[in-house]
Amino acid sequence: MTILLHQYDTSPFSEKVRVCLGIKQLDWAAVDQPVVMPKPDLLALTGGYRRIPVMQIGADIYCDSVLIVRELERRFPEPTLFPSGTPGLDQASAQWTDRGFFQSAVTVIFAGLGDAVGEEFIRDREALSGQPFDPAAMRAAVPHMAAQLRAHAALVSEQLADGRTFLSGDRPGLVDANAYCNLWFVRSFHEPAAAAFEDLPGLGDWYDRVRAIGHGQRSAMSREDAVAAAADATPEPGEVAPADTALAGREVTVSATDYGRDPITGTLVGSSPHHVAIRREDPRAGAVVVHLPRIGFAITTSA
Repeated sequence: MTILLHQYDTSPFSEKVRVCLGIKQLDWAAVDQPVVMPKPDLLALTGGYRRIPVMQIGADIYCDSVLIVRELERRFPEPTLFPSGTPGLDQASAQWTDRGFFQSAVTVIFAGLGDAVGEEFIRDREALSGQPFDPAAMRAAVPHMAAQLRAHAALVSEQLADGRTFLSGDRPGLVDANAYCNLWFVRSFHEPAAAAFEDLPGLGDWYDRVRAIGHGQRSAMSREDAVAAAADATPEPGEVAPADTALAGREVTVSATDYGRDPITGTLVGSSPHHVAIRREDPRAGAVVVHLPRIGFAITTSA
């Protein structure tokens, strides 16, 4: 089945996945979603999850870039995203790059954009985060956050200090995509902020090598056709981990614990130490299974 990536081109987390698709040289179709709510076609598939990106393969829906790259590796193991043979640590690097590194990039970008940030976007991100979007506070935080951005980027530079081609060695992997997407975000949307890291040794050449990987073979699909593709497919069977036996077949609700906490409710039909899978019915998409990560998500039951 075709890999469908529900995304928009300005999303750094979508860029992370696009680089991983490039490393694996996969064929995929972009399903471009709105940057702000409403997103009725996406929610028909996810049951409430609104964050980007989301990967769809048939009637299986994978939420969050962390879980998406894990699933890509499971389905398409060669070439691997873990060329150094350290998949646990490589995947754990997202807890650094998707949080502290990303937040420093966000602050310097949006403080620099200032009044160019539209009101619709501001209101949407306030609803997503549950916090005020305060450009003045962001501007005041720039000296500190630019220093933080440089410190994060300096870790990448330090890893490259022995002359290696990529962060794990001679071949690119997930750790490159994780780190690269934040620097790509800054360079793409507020080039002056890149002054925080542009002089770091080895960083520019490494950045160019990662960019040259490309995104695999990209095509496009409409949102309506993606929903129809789910309705025409059947989810893959799943297994529930022994630790979750008591939840098997029960109605559960899963939601993020950081931001975008919109709940997704359905029947638990699969799990592992790394994910949970819930089956739900939608009038348009039919029966789908929504897969969500364990880390950063909470599972609750109605009783």
